[in-house]
This record gives sequence, C-alpha cells and structure tokens, in this order.
Amino acid sequence: MCGIAGIFHYLDSQKPIDRKELIAMGDSMFRRGPDSSGSWISDNRNIGFSHRRLSVIDLSDNASQPMLDNDNGNVIVFNGEIYNFPRLKKHLISLGYKFKSRSDTEVLLKMYAHYGIKMVDMLRGMFAFAIWDKKKQGLFLSRDHFGIKPLYIYDDGKALRFCSQVKSFNTSNVKLEMDTAAQVGFYLWGHIPEPFTTFKNIFSLESGSCLWIDSKTKSKYKFFDISNEIISGKSSESNTKNYLEDLENLISDSIQKHLVSDVKTGLFLSSGIDSCLILALATDVLSRQQNDSEKLKTITLGFDEFKNTKNDETILAQKVARYYQTNHHTEIITKQTFDKEISHFFDCMDQPSIDGLNTYFVSKVAKESGLKVALSGVGSDEIFGGYSSFKDIPNIVNWFGSVSKIFNFGKGFRRLSSPVLGRYISPKYASIFEYSKNFADAYFLRRCLYMPWELSDFLDKEIVDEGLERLQTLSSLGKSINAINSSRDSISTLEMTWYLKNQLLKDTDWASMAHSIEVRTPFIDIDLFRGVIKLSSSDFNLKKSDLTNLGIKKIPSYISKRKKTGFSTPAYNWSANKRKVKNISGRSSRDLSHMVWERFNSQF
Repeated sequence: MCGIAGIFHYLDSQKPIDRKELIAMGDSMFRRGPDSSGSWISDNRNIGFSHRRLSVIDLSDNASQPMLDNDNGNVIVFNGEIYNFPRLKKHLISLGYKFKSRSDTEVLLKMYAHYGIKMVDMLRGMFAFAIWDKKKQGLFLSRDHFGIKPLYIYDDGKALRFCSQVKSFNTSNVKLEMDTAAQVGFYLWGHIPEPFTTFKNIFSLESGSCLWIDSKTKSKYKFFDISNEIISGKSSESNTKNYLEDLENLISDSIQKHLVSDVKTGLFLSSGIDSCLILALATDVLSRQQNDSEKLKTITLGFDEFKNTKNDETILAQKVARYYQTNHHTEIITKQTFDKEISHFFDCMDQPSIDGLNTYFVSKVAKESGLKVALSGVGSDEIFGGYSSFKDIPNIVNWFGSVSKIFNFGKGFRRLSSPVLGRYISPKYASIFEYSKNFADAYFLRRCLYMPWELSDFLDKEIVDEGLERLQTLSSLGKSINAINSSRDSISTLEMTWYLKNQLLKDTDWASMAHSIEVRTPFIDIDLFRGVIKLSSSDFNLKKSDLTNLGIKKIPSYISKRKKTGFSTPAYNWSANKRKVKNISGRSSRDLSHMVWERFNSQF
C-alpha cells in the first residue's frame, strides 16, 4: 500500500515540472508510505511522478517506485495489491519477459507492455496506478473494479495532477475552493459522494475505469460496472451440484490470495459472522499450507462506554479467538484516548465523514501490535443481503408506494407530519410517501442523513440549490439500477455502488493509512463477486445465513445465531462540540455531521 502523485503538462510540454511541488505532494502522504520515497521526472520535464512506499510484497529496493521498464522506457507508480500477480508473472515469463524483482508492480509494467490498456481486464486486486508510455508520450491511469483504492484528479485543461489523497493538493500549485456539491452531498449522506470531493475541480476517477491523456487525446474507458456485471452474470447457467461447497471454495480462494504477503498479516475480529468466517477459512487455508506454526493475530476494538451492553464486541470476539486459537488482542478505547487522538484523527481525515473512527482506532492498535496488513470483513453484507435495507426497501415501495399512488400522498403529508414525527423519529420519514415510488427513492430515504427539503434550515438556499443541481442524486441512483429487474440485485447494487464505495471503503482507506496499515477486503474481490453472481443465477438463493455453514470448524452458534447489531462508536457522546440546529431533531448522527464539517473545514 502506498501513496502516488503526478503532474503532466500535456498541452504545454515546454513548461518544466516543479520538482518541489511534486515532492511535496508525495511527502504529504508520508503516513501512506513511511518505508521509503521516490520521484521521477522525464527528460523533457513535462511529466513527473512521486511515490511513498509501504513495503508489503518484495521488501527489497528492487521493488522501489517510481519503477522504470528498461526495455521501453515506461514508468509506473502504483498503490494497492494485485492478488493474481504470480499467475500473471508466470504467463509473462512464458512469453519471454524477464523480471528483476518479486513485486506485483513490475508485473503491471510488463502487462502494459504486452497488452496495453486491455491489461486491466486481467487484474484481480485493489489498485490505483499511473503508467507513463514513453513511446506514445501519454499517461494511462486506472482504478480497481470496486473503488477500494482512491485516485483523485485535477485537470485545468493544460496540466493534469493526480494524487491518492485530496488533501495532498493543498501542497500543489492549485487554487482550492470549497465545492457546494460537496457540502450538500455531505449533509445528504454523511460523506461526500463520488466523483465529487471537498474541492471544486478535483474529482475521483470512477471505479472500474481508465483514463488516457496525451497532447491530442483525452479518453475514458469503463472496464467494469457492477450493474452490467450482475445482468450478464445472471444470464449464464450454473452447473453446480453443491452450492455451499462452491461458495466455500470461492471465499477460501479469495482469502488465500489476500493472505499473500512478505510481512505479518492480521485480522480485525468482531463478534459478527463476516470476520468470523474469514478467520475460520483463513485457519483452514493456513493449515493446508502447513503455515500455521505462527498463530494468526486477531484484534478486537471495544469502547469503555459500551461495556456489558449489546454493542460490546469484545466478550464474544475473545471466545471466537479461543475457539480458533489465535493470538488475540483486545483494546478498550476510553474518552481520554479519544480526546488525545481527535486532532490527529481530523488531520488524517481526507474528506469529511461521520464514520471512520472504528477503523482509525483498530488500525492504530494493529500498528502498535507490529502488523502492516490486516484483513477486514467489509463487503459481505452488500453481496449476501445482510443489511435490513434488503427487507426495508421493498416494504417501503410495496406498502407506502401503493398507498401513495392511490391517495396521491407526498409533499402534503410531509409538510403536515414533519414537525410531529421529528419529536419521535428522524424527520426524514415524513417523506416516506414522497420517496416510495421506486427502489432508488426508497434507498435514498433509507440511507440519507438529511432530506433535501431540510437543508435550507441550516444552509444558504443558493448553496442548496446549486449543490442539488450538480449532484443529481435521485437521477444517479436510478441510473445505477436502471436495467436490473430483481429487487435483491437492485439493493445489492445500490449498497455496493453508493454506501460501500463512498463511505465504507473510502473511510477504511484513509483511517487505516493514518497508521500505515494496509487493509485487505476478501469479500470485495472480482473473482468472488463473479462466482457468487453465477451461483445465485441458478435455483440456489444465496443468503447471509449460508456463510455460517462453511469451513471445517464452523462458526460457533453463539455467533451464527446472534442478532445483527452493526458496529457503532460513542463518538457523538464524546464530542465536546455538541450542538443543536434550529428546527432539527437532535439525533446523534445529524449533530455529529455538523461538528465534523466545522472541525474538518477549520483546517483550511
């Protein structure tokens, strides 16, 4: 895991790269790569790369970046891991390519030399990279299928800058201005939805896409789309006879690939099914590899205020750790710890979010425990229907949507009911008839923090109107699932495309990188995803409970039968800057959002 940055003067080749600016962009990502740094500028000085390295695969200097391909002059900077690189490397060697390192970075360089931009169709992993093509004098950028790794771009029409962090543009020669779409998007969701970022004209490269740019051409290429993948996968026939065995093989294979590392790898262990299944199957994998001489390190986070409550993960996690015989560590976070870390927390927060605190602290503990890599169970709920949204959203559409159509309920009900409902539940549910026409609307109602009609209570109307116009939230949600017929697949697509990518994965990245920890997500894997789609296209209806029947040493019943609680933190209770907004119910996540926005933007 690393931090990458670059500058390309594609229309003004005579303008030299500012080396100080380039190095400053890289050094601002020190936490992403504390092991070493490097920079490269082309001979004509119109393009340059900067890199911060967290050494995980091939710890030698042979794997340092930026990496040059001596055969053709191409140069790469890369952030992430390619899990199928050993197989790709073997294939390339059979074609006559030679290697000087054991790294996946060099495999990417050779893959590009042989296949060009079509190389991305063969990659399995989490990645964001940039390759300078010396012969074509062009820049090729790409980001992984699901958006696990970030890549941000600023393009003024003459020069393109890219970075792994939005905040790194603070060190570049770019004039930064707060984006109204970002502010409105943050209050709608509790995070900023892609492709928007905190600043105007800085956008995220879309997940599953590539960008090519040279002095004459600028083109985007989408190589993966969740919705299209589900539709095409459902059209194929599954010839399996043992669904659970095939499912276990798929997940085990992903875990095996995610365990490949030249440094110690651990696991973030909760009392939920997802991380317990990873532990169960990882134990099987290590046993088959005869690599279980050193117990797997597991880490569980607890909070002092949650002790002996349903939100206390530590007791059951300790039982699970003993059951699978791991090297387990439990860390209890107190308000004193929170107060000590809060400034650093916001300093590391790359874009405002009401989440990320749990990942921040568990990554801190992982770092102090001597780990560089940790597995996480994030992504399982989106694929296997683990969220209550898979039941709630169809119910909203079927029940409230039907009533709304008959009686033409909508804005009138909202205006009358919102003052009353706000005393007992979130005022947003006054819009339940207004936002129950389809899955996209109901999903927004279910996941949003504030409704659009509430924003003018605390934001200028001009900001709200401009932000909503640019975001086009409901239209974008609808496009995400436009061609999908299944309710289960529609909700899964929405959860993966919006909540998973925009909040969970984004927060996991910056919060873990705050402590130089690489978090790997075995459930968010392209081969596993395609395999699950194929399995679910047959008569077998995959569900979350199926996961409890996998592995030689199956998940114990005190975990498999436990009611899902989700992971929460007492962040709001610990926040010194509690505030109430006029006409807004004092729900903790809403009040927390105002504190986060004010605290985050006070840095600029």
